[in-house]
Amino acid sequence: MNGMLRVPRSRGVLSGLLLVLLGAWGALVPFIGPYFHYAYTPDQAWAYTTGRLWLELLPGAATVLGGLIVLVSAYRPVAHLGAWLAALAGAWFALGSVIASAWIGMNMTTGTPVGGSSARALEQIGFFTGLGVVIVLVAGMALGRFSVIGVRDARLAAPAAPATSDAATEPVASATPATSDAQDVPARTGSGRLPFRRKVMTTGETTEPATERIGSPQV
Repeated sequence: MNGMLRVPRSRGVLSGLLLVLLGAWGALVPFIGPYFHYAYTPDQAWAYTTGRLWLELLPGAATVLGGLIVLVSAYRPVAHLGAWLAALAGAWFALGSVIASAWIGMNMTTGTPVGGSSARALEQIGFFTGLGVVIVLVAGMALGRFSVIGVRDARLAAPAAPATSDAATEPVASATPATSDAQDVPARTGSGRLPFRRKVMTTGETTEPATERIGSPQV
């Protein structure tokens, strides 16, 4: 079961990298946008407001953090956590300005776009609505990729089969010695000698003669 929770690190590389870039854009564009005449009021570079902190800087940092988790994680639940963090941050980009207007007592206005009629739509899309939708889409793709258990995941999670010992497969050599064949060879007898019977033992490649006393001495 624990093996199924592990995934290759390469699975979240693309989604994590996109989330990091989108989060960095959302956090930095209100401060560097005035250099390119792409901004909300106040139209000043690096101008800090409470609205920019809560509606752009913090959700951008959360998206970057979630993207980094997705990028480097090899553990499925941790990668899900990073993707969900990025998805919530993207939803806050898209809906935070609407929700913040209902919070009484906090100055969390986003300002107004400084461009013309066509540029205002692009600024709204690039700062809040469009950016949040894209972040949610990429985070959802990451969640889907980390939720699927592929063939490679199942193969990595399967326990390795124990190696078969060569000694277990080879037949054990019999320790019983080869049956020896005994052949009786008549022995030569001389005068005053006891008759003997010479027995030739054959075992495998060697032949060993053996003598056996078969009679008693003659009187």
